[in-house]
Amino acid sequence: MLDNREGQCVPVVSFPTRQGNDWVTVTTDELFAGKTVIVFALPGAFTPTCSSTHLPRYNELAPVFAENGVDDIICLSVNDTFVMNSWAEDQKAENITFIPDGNGEFSEGMGMLVDKAELGFGKRSWRYSMLVKDGVIDKMFIEPDVPGDPFQVSDADTMLAYINPNAKQPKRVTLLTKPSCSHCTRAKKVLKEQGFKYEEIELGKNGVSFSSLNALSGQGTTPQVFIDGQHVGGADELEAWCKANV
Repeated sequence: MLDNREGQCVPVVSFPTRQGNDWVTVTTDELFAGKTVIVFALPGAFTPTCSSTHLPRYNELAPVFAENGVDDIICLSVNDTFVMNSWAEDQKAENITFIPDGNGEFSEGMGMLVDKAELGFGKRSWRYSMLVKDGVIDKMFIEPDVPGDPFQVSDADTMLAYINPNAKQPKRVTLLTKPSCSHCTRAKKVLKEQGFKYEEIELGKNGVSFSSLNALSGQGTTPQVFIDGQHVGGADELEAWCKANV
């Protein structure tokens, strides 16, 4: 049975972390006292849902959460600090604080430590998120207790809807580029000048080819820009779009 602990204090735990070449102990008091903090906990670093969706969206929405009174966003997993540090570097999630609950003490204190032995994981955290105010749990979103690894309610958008359903979200920008493309450089300059963060997909990497470019955009040239899922076009069209919409 997974416990909803709204109204209770978070467990008192110390986390051994590796920061640079030093061991640094981080306490729950340091993480939560006097702060409004989001925690999202997940089964494991580098696992598919965690890496493709759960973590990236919290990182993407971090500036919006900050505008709505959130001081920090913590990603917690029953992994050691070296694994969590490596995952943080791989994900380039600069807006997230990674906390290694290596011994599972925090997860156990939350009533969220579960047995994933069938996957060879051992004891891991169940997937959930919570909003913590000055060490007291204000709201929890716990994934349903069903087989597998459900991901329905602990996502960043659900949390943002709870904090402020009218919050303005950043535009989602995808940029398809190729190396040494001057027009791609110009498009990136325009996006940066307008304050847009963007996902760059470079042709020739990770199996993305010119065929992929044509299939997505109907165009054979780079760059090609998509904003909130809508195809804008190349650098010239992007400049025109920004003049009309920003």
